[in-house]
Amino acid sequence: MTARLHKDWKSVPDEVRGCAAALGNFDGVHRGHAHLVRTLHSARPDLPLAVVAFEPHPGELFRPTEPPFRLTLSALGVKHVFQIRFDEAFSHMPAERFAEDVLSEALGLKHVACGADFCFGFKRSGNAEFLAERCGELNMGFIAVSALTDEAGPYSSTRIRKLLKAGQPERAAEELGRLWSVHGVVQHGAKRGRLLGFPTANIALGRHLEPARGVYAVTVRLTNGSAYAGVANIGIRPTIDDGLESRLEVHLFDYEGDLYGQEVSVALHRMLRPEKRFDGLDALRQQITRDADEARQVIDQERGSL
Repeated sequence: MTARLHKDWKSVPDEVRGCAAALGNFDGVHRGHAHLVRTLHSARPDLPLAVVAFEPHPGELFRPTEPPFRLTLSALGVKHVFQIRFDEAFSHMPAERFAEDVLSEALGLKHVACGADFCFGFKRSGNAEFLAERCGELNMGFIAVSALTDEAGPYSSTRIRKLLKAGQPERAAEELGRLWSVHGVVQHGAKRGRLLGFPTANIALGRHLEPARGVYAVTVRLTNGSAYAGVANIGIRPTIDDGLESRLEVHLFDYEGDLYGQEVSVALHRMLRPEKRFDGLDALRQQITRDADEARQVIDQERGSL
């Protein structure tokens, strides 16, 4: 069951007041976010767990309104997601008003946690030190959580984006605590994949971050919960049509059926090679055959190591 989403912070139901909430830019839930949420839960296991997320975020990995985001939070025990619409008007809200009007009055929080470097309010005038003092005055508990770090420094969405853009989804998965996925509705394409012997499901990247263009070993999960290994291309298809819009095209192994209109999740395991132009469709077909064989090997090896 996904965490319950509340889009209007000004009209939160009475029955969900009294949570312990983690504050932050939850632009994709990585190990650093999980550390923040778990630390809060350890401090107040007696309270329902929630997060206060800002939408939109300029560097988002996921759309916070989508179920996969909330499913990930639910796995951490989060019951509620309070979505704050960050628009022009909200950006001018003073830190004092955010603490009193939003966190205390509107959401009715009993305990708050944030990262030690968290800033908020007009011109980033509020910080963890300010929030600690103001929460005490408003009869809310507070905890500032130190960042989770490794030898490369703090875990961050910036690090994950760089790894994905560098074609290293397996390293991004280590930072996320799970495989990075694209979620979208299967659309009609030019159906050229069928001519090559590899029918594909076409998914627009939309607001997702675009990883390095190339061919990937993937796992595709359907709405009914079934999962299929596959091989995917992210890019503009230079051999076929030199499209201007990058998209994801994925061939599912051992699958028969119609996926058009279905929402699917495509998880990236490993990048097999960069996207490139081939001298004709025969050369492309031969390469896709090799890519598919390699993708099967990659996923079989990973399954065997579990």
